[in-house]
Formats: sequence, structure tokens, C-alpha cells
Amino acid sequence: MMQTEPRTSPDLRIPLLDLDRPGFEALAAGWGFKPFHGRNLFRWLHKHGVSELDAMSDLSKALRERLAAETRIDLPRVAVEKPSADGTIKWLLDLHDGQRVETVYIPEESRSTLCVSSQVGCALDCRFCATARQGFSRNLSTGEIIGQVWHATRALGKPPTNIVMMGMGEPLANFDAVVKAMAIMQDDFAYMLAKSRVTLSTSGIVPNIYRLAEVSEVSLAVSLHAPDNELRDQIVPINRKYPLEQLIPACKAYLRGEPRRRITWEYVMLKDVNDSDRQAKALIRLLEGTPSKVNLIPFNPFPNSGFETSDPERIEAFRQRLKRSGLVATTRKTRGEEIAAACGQLVGQVQNRRLPRAGAQIPVSIGL
Repeated sequence: MMQTEPRTSPDLRIPLLDLDRPGFEALAAGWGFKPFHGRNLFRWLHKHGVSELDAMSDLSKALRERLAAETRIDLPRVAVEKPSADGTIKWLLDLHDGQRVETVYIPEESRSTLCVSSQVGCALDCRFCATARQGFSRNLSTGEIIGQVWHATRALGKPPTNIVMMGMGEPLANFDAVVKAMAIMQDDFAYMLAKSRVTLSTSGIVPNIYRLAEVSEVSLAVSLHAPDNELRDQIVPINRKYPLEQLIPACKAYLRGEPRRRITWEYVMLKDVNDSDRQAKALIRLLEGTPSKVNLIPFNPFPNSGFETSDPERIEAFRQRLKRSGLVATTRKTRGEEIAAACGQLVGQVQNRRLPRAGAQIPVSIGL
């Protein structure tokens, strides 16, 4: 008689890292405890980094026993830690299903930035990005997103001063989980980040830019990389669905007319592709009337990319042309390149991958 492997029962306990502060308060209240007990639990877990229930001294024994029986805390598991000579650290994190994502910590003199992933792989297929070459597997849960922040805070002894949703994946294609995670990042009982110190980067999922404006005031960065539809269609395929005529008005609407806010436009400098004087002038025309900062990013090579980075002199000439027009323009300093931790180099480990092409359905947590 053939024997079969025993079936593993799903873990039905509540994953606490998936809950924001109102979720913790509702959980406690639903069990007959005061909401502030849930708030205290939230603070222990995030602000103090305590994951052992018995160490949470101001929670009653009854509540701790209930938590032990009906909840779980799924902490990140570090598969690989890679430090760089410039202080950058890249963590490869194991997920429960064998997938892996990467998270990058970038220290500077007056600030520290954590680059956080939102998906396993990415479906948007931008041609100059190593993550896109891995294909797409699934969205991360809120707990898997905020777990990256939890780990970095514990490893470094303090939370980062800035968080950028610029790791693996398209954040606006995982809208609900990302928005909840960003709320936890900003919560005074957790990581206490100001809204201006949390940045979401999108390739341009226009309907979700409008949705984000309704629920959040985080800083918005847009992966632009081309000043016209013809070129952007080729290197950022989402442009075929949401062209610049739709993207620019959505970004202006996100600013809500507030004079002190602006959009950061990310522009990877690709040699002989998007770095000419003509294209600089086209970019100036495109952004006219939109409060903007242009961040020029030297292309970070990866195997078989098919691209080269623009010469430093060309990048500087491009930047100066933008500045003369009145635009704020900076050149991003490449960090962590030798450990493949620089912009566009994150790959993780994507299993059961699917490789979408132009026109393919984009996996999202809400309909587009």
C-alpha cells in the first residue's frame, strides 16, 4: 500500500505583524480587554522590539496566555548578510514559502535610509532593472514588509531616519499591504517616522496614485527614465497602459496644490539611450508647472543588461541643463554596488516565476 506524506495543517493563528495599531486595539477589545492593552502590545513589538510575550511586563497573564494560544509573530529570517566597504548592508531574507527578498540599509553622515521591498520579484518588466529579470511571484504581506523594518531596527540598535519603498517590486501594485505598513512606520508607538521621511516609488500605476492621495501623505517618487512616450514605452512598459498624459496630471493631483511639496522624478542615466541634450530639453518641457526634483541615477550594471551607464561628464552636463531651467536636479551617489545592493540590482530569490511582457495583466491587490 502506497504511503502518502501527512498533510500539514495551515497555521490559523493571527499574524501580529500584519496588524496596525487599530488592529491591535480591536484584537484586545474583541477578547474583552481594554483597547490600550492592544496598544501596549503594539508598542512592545515595534517600538521596543520585544517579541517574547513573557517579557511584556505590563500585559496581564490572561492576555499573554490568549496571545500565545491564538497569535504568532513571524519574524524575518536572515539567509545572508552582506556588508559593503561604504557601510551599506544588504540582507537576503527568507520568507515562509521559500521565497526570498532583499533589504538594503544605507548610512550617511546625518541620516540613514532603509530600502524596503514590497513584492517577490516584479511584474513591470523595466528593461534596465535586475529585479524585473527575475519575474514575479507574489505580493508581500504587511507583516513581511514591516518585518524588514523590524529586523533592521533590531540589527542596528535604532530605527532608520528614512524609509524608501524602492526595493523589489512595485509598491502600488500591492496597495493595501503597503499603505498599512507605511502607517506602522509613521506611528508614534512604533517607528515614529515623519510622513516626509517615508517615500514610495512607483513606475506609474495612475489609478493608485489617486488612491494614495486619499489615504496617505508620504513623499512620492516616480520612476520616469524617459521624457517622451516613445522611449518610455520601450524601457518602462507600464507607460503603454498609463502614458505620460495620464501620469503627469496624477502626480500634480497628489501634491494637492501644497507649495512646499514636490515630486521626485527618478531618471536612470543610460548611455546613448536617454542622456542627450535634446532629451534634457524634452524633460524640462514635460515637467513645466510641476513642483519637481529630478534625481539622476547612474545606471548600475548587472549581467546581460544590454545597457551602459552614461559617462560622468554627460550626466553632469544633463544635470546642469536641468538646473539652468530652474529645476532642482541632483545626481545620486552609487552605494553598495560591489554587493549588488545599488538601485536596480536587487534580485532576491523568486520561485515559480512568471515573466510578463508588454500588455500582460499586472498582478495587483486592487483592480486597475
